[in-house]
Amino acid sequence: MIDLRRGTDRWRRFDVTVRDAPLALVLALASVVPTLDNHGTQLGDVPARPMDALSIVVVALECLPLIIRRRWPAVCLVLVSIGFALDQLRGYHTVAGTALPLALVSTAAHLDRFRWTTVALASAAYIPLAIALARNETTEGVTGFVTFYLALALAWGIGSWLRQSRAAEEERRRHVAETTRTAERTRIARELHDVVTHHVTAMVVQTEAARYLTGSPERLDQALTAITDSGRRAITDLRHLLDLLNPDHDAEGRSPSPGDLRTLVEQTRQAGQPVEFAEEGSRSEATGSAEATAYRVVQEALTNALKYAHGSRTTVQVRYGNREIMV
Repeated sequence: MIDLRRGTDRWRRFDVTVRDAPLALVLALASVVPTLDNHGTQLGDVPARPMDALSIVVVALECLPLIIRRRWPAVCLVLVSIGFALDQLRGYHTVAGTALPLALVSTAAHLDRFRWTTVALASAAYIPLAIALARNETTEGVTGFVTFYLALALAWGIGSWLRQSRAAEEERRRHVAETTRTAERTRIARELHDVVTHHVTAMVVQTEAARYLTGSPERLDQALTAITDSGRRAITDLRHLLDLLNPDHDAEGRSPSPGDLRTLVEQTRQAGQPVEFAEEGSRSEATGSAEATAYRVVQEALTNALKYAHGSRTTVQVRYGNREIMV
């Protein structure tokens, strides 16, 4: 299955003309097979004619333009229509006549400009062909020619439906991409808020405490070291978050996990907050993104404790379940 998927992806990387070539070649080869002679589309009662040199040219004119049916759909439709008209007027009735509805489907699906003009010109070109085929007595009648025209119109309608479906899918993907970008920006903004608030609050509290330690050089050095560590952690976290804005950054970047909680608690203790930390149970991979959420919850709570209850007893309890983390 993996090899098949890789082969499909490799095939899609080829130019559209290369990918459309097999269909054109298969249809052309089928048209010159003797057993399929005069077994193609027949419009009117023109007597069947055996294959000759001109028929090879007609088959090529009908089938080979399918190679450019997505690159230049209007050109493809014109060439195939000319080949189809010659096919019917000469009475070859080859399998290559199937190329006309295929060209109509492709043109309706891939033509971007002058779509209604193309419909009008193609419809107008059908009238003289029908008149030329009906010059002699024919059992086809007006009903037969109208029915064939409606069949061609159905082919155009199928192509238009494919075009609309493709446009709707592209719009859906664009909406999903925009929603994903918005969610990512919101997440990064929230992460920046948490990081800056926590680290800056810790540094402010530690700096305020250091003002009263000028008489104790050893304790002052410890306080300044804690401030430096907080600043370095803030720079590291900010660099990580800013890296996420880099288009070349790996989307599966580092995320905080409960393993960082001890460092977070220790940093808060250095800011002068008495924190007790307790863990229960063992971690499980099934918790998924709950690890990052648990880290941010504890970080926000400790930041609020530093800001509004500095020096008060603070307890952090984390319990790991099979599929969840309780904080």
